[in-house]
Amino acid sequence: MPFRATFDCLWCGRASGAASEADLTGWAHLCGECLDRAQDNQFLRYRLRMALRERSGGGASAASATALPAVPRAAAAVPGPDLERELREYYAARTAEYDDWYRRRNRYSRGPARDLVWHVELDQATAWLDRVAFRGEIVELAAGTGWWSPLLAQKGELSLYDVNPAPLELARERLVAHQLRAHLHVRDAWLEPDRQVDGVFCGFWLSHVPEWRLDEFLALVGRWLRPGGVFAFIDSRPDPESGAVDHDQLDDSGVAIRRLADGREFRVIKVHRSADALEAALTRAGLLDARVESTSRFFQLGSAVRQ
Repeated sequence: MPFRATFDCLWCGRASGAASEADLTGWAHLCGECLDRAQDNQFLRYRLRMALRERSGGGASAASATALPAVPRAAAAVPGPDLERELREYYAARTAEYDDWYRRRNRYSRGPARDLVWHVELDQATAWLDRVAFRGEIVELAAGTGWWSPLLAQKGELSLYDVNPAPLELARERLVAHQLRAHLHVRDAWLEPDRQVDGVFCGFWLSHVPEWRLDEFLALVGRWLRPGGVFAFIDSRPDPESGAVDHDQLDDSGVAIRRLADGREFRVIKVHRSADALEAALTRAGLLDARVESTSRFFQLGSAVRQ
């Protein structure tokens, strides 16, 4: 991340400032109090390490570092490691405002009438997930802040995995508020399974899988599952009112620009697929009874069973 003289702390969300470009807080985007806690928290340690690395790399000023390089359309079709890294950084930085998207708050609100449509469809997606026949041991990959986790934790023994520790802290608080238990671990969704389980769930993750890696990821899901195990996912449809009011219009490049409330911009992999294409990919991965449906505007709902 570039140096910023003023920023909202990535951990506590408070408005903060750096004394100079030598000040690590401006590179870590963490207030001094949170930076002092780095020894006790994996995410804060990670940001401290990155800040030290970025500061020692020459320390570009905020004005020059915030500009994003253009993404050639041909290159966007096959996103590389830089885009995958930027996706991880975006969701780490977005932690404090992540639930605003679900709740239609702040930049995500479109007004009472339009927000009502969103909430009705979100309730439909929740009811759909509640009907999925999850049981036994369930793994939630790329769990983020755990919006769906309380529902899943009521169905079986849940393990939440996310590559960023900060969202998992919010997921833990959500589960505690519902008096539910789960296993929370920092783990990349692309890591090989360490066991077989009865169910796998992904919320708003498949659209972040580049086209050329979709079969690879679904094959990995198959290796997670025991025979008869269930895979389910919820994802977003390409509706222009799904994102924040200041997000750019979607296109078919496979890359989107995402802007945070503080103005920072990130390139993220974002691929929207038809129901037929997803059902075909699930079948190629050896998953049976593949069914993908949609709400009217905003959500895509899919499930399949390992043979």
